[in-house]
Amino acid sequence: MSDSEASPEILEEAKPDEMTVQVLRDMANRLRIHFIKTTCASSSGHPTSCSSAAEIMSVLFFHTMRYKQTDPENPNNDRFILSKKLSFIDMAIGWLGQGLGAACGMAYTGKYFDRASYRVFCLLGDGESSEGSVWEALAFAAYHSLDNLVLIFDVNRLGHGGTLPVEHCIEAYQKRCKAFGWNTYVVDGRDVEALCQVFWQATQVKGKPTAVVAKTFKGRGMPNVEDAESWYGKPMPKERADAIIKLIESQIQTNRNLVPELPIEDARKICLIDTKMTCPSLYKIDEKMSTRKVCGLALAKLGRENERVIVLDGDTKNSTFSELFKKEHPERFIECFIAEQNMVNVALGCAIRSRTIPFANNFAAFWTRAYDQIRKGAMSHLNLNLIGSHCGVYTGEDSPSQMALEDLAMFRAIPKCTIFYPSDAVSTEHAVYLAASTKGLCFIRASYAETAVIYPPLENFHIGQAKVVRQSTNDKVVVIAAGVCLHEALLAATELAEEDIYVRVIDLFTIKPLDSGTILLNAKATGGRIITVEDHYPEGGIGEAVCAAVSMEKDILVHQMAVSRMPRSRRTDEPLDMFGISASHIVVAVKCILVY
Repeated sequence: MSDSEASPEILEEAKPDEMTVQVLRDMANRLRIHFIKTTCASSSGHPTSCSSAAEIMSVLFFHTMRYKQTDPENPNNDRFILSKKLSFIDMAIGWLGQGLGAACGMAYTGKYFDRASYRVFCLLGDGESSEGSVWEALAFAAYHSLDNLVLIFDVNRLGHGGTLPVEHCIEAYQKRCKAFGWNTYVVDGRDVEALCQVFWQATQVKGKPTAVVAKTFKGRGMPNVEDAESWYGKPMPKERADAIIKLIESQIQTNRNLVPELPIEDARKICLIDTKMTCPSLYKIDEKMSTRKVCGLALAKLGRENERVIVLDGDTKNSTFSELFKKEHPERFIECFIAEQNMVNVALGCAIRSRTIPFANNFAAFWTRAYDQIRKGAMSHLNLNLIGSHCGVYTGEDSPSQMALEDLAMFRAIPKCTIFYPSDAVSTEHAVYLAASTKGLCFIRASYAETAVIYPPLENFHIGQAKVVRQSTNDKVVVIAAGVCLHEALLAATELAEEDIYVRVIDLFTIKPLDSGTILLNAKATGGRIITVEDHYPEGGIGEAVCAAVSMEKDILVHQMAVSRMPRSRRTDEPLDMFGISASHIVVAVKCILVY
């Protein structure tokens, strides 16, 4: 028997009674009326797209799903993902295929972390199936055996600009889903009885996620609109809407409502309290270690202290040192392979409803592939921590494709995103702990090269608070940096001091929020002369952040030093000098700004 067929015994057990079927049909029609009225009132929206899925929504929310209507955030409720943000819909995902990856994260959390009975349902438009991230998610769900996940393809044939490539060939979707390892059913999306049956069958499947390929029609139930190509995103004119509403109302036979079944109460309550460092760092002054490795060590340490810390990786664990977390906590490590868009979506799904503290670790350059997913997570106010290693030209022999030189600009553009740029092992460990207890999106920029520890083990760090790491009463210039360039600034300061030229050095620690107060105070104390140094392109980096902070002040000059051209592979001892951001170049810049 193929997995798209069902035995008569199973179908009979899953079959709803005639009254339930009629009520579900009537509720679907009430949904259609609601779609038409609301889109007419706002003069915007997609009544035809909503109408195609009306029966699916009716069956899911009033027959299949288990949840408490009065408690949308109850951890035992079934989950539902759709391209809208409503009470029982957990993430604002837009329309471009992010939903299935987020549903995978929710299902993974339910099966492996919560070990609970709740199920996850995701409704996907056929237009979204052109997105590669959808198929990344399909592969992920099958690999991880997410049998608590149900995907519904709403195959209504029409997209924004006309017909979609596969149109109504639902067998093509069926074959694709089966090829990815999914248990797959084909169903008439207008038939509530058939929908009830396949959703029941999905509950009986073990070891595989289930895909329901539903053939539907845009504008269902609307004469001369159903399955027509010219109605995408258009509300009905009032006169026509009134006539269609009357027609649909005439088909409603009951005034009953259905109450969803209550969930099984087996998801324990989770309280993700602030995560604080319980013991100081063990690193010693002048000890050398790369901040990317310290991120791995800090995650492993944090995982020992909090069982809800999880780490996701994209097949880079031996370079990002995520393998250190995996070695200690294999049951909380999620391998997402080389599929960055899906990795972010899965991490966001794990973050929903505050059931985990997720960290996703990858090369910083690769986060550019998932920028849409990252910004959607910020829009949904989810708590997610991203670590980006191999930043800047100091990645040595690695090719320019792996050198992140635009990541600060990318994350600075996201509202309320916290950006950590630690410079040594002690500050890196603090960054990881602070990120774990910070609301919203956090990005930790980690370096490839080994750098010396400059902070004592008991040093305290705070978000938005910079560190003045070198100063004297004779300082004439402030040099502001972070990461590897902070060490170059300190070297330059030592060399200049031998010539009786004194500079003040500031470690920003967090690029966003920026410590404008410390910058202004020290700039004024040193004659209003600032030099910024960064292993990043000039656009959107530290220099521009500092310029914005002092832009309203008089008599402050900012000289920006950054990577000004496309890098090439070089030995690790060469790139900073080649691109003008080494200690020797800082010495020259200080002398020039003093002459100016």
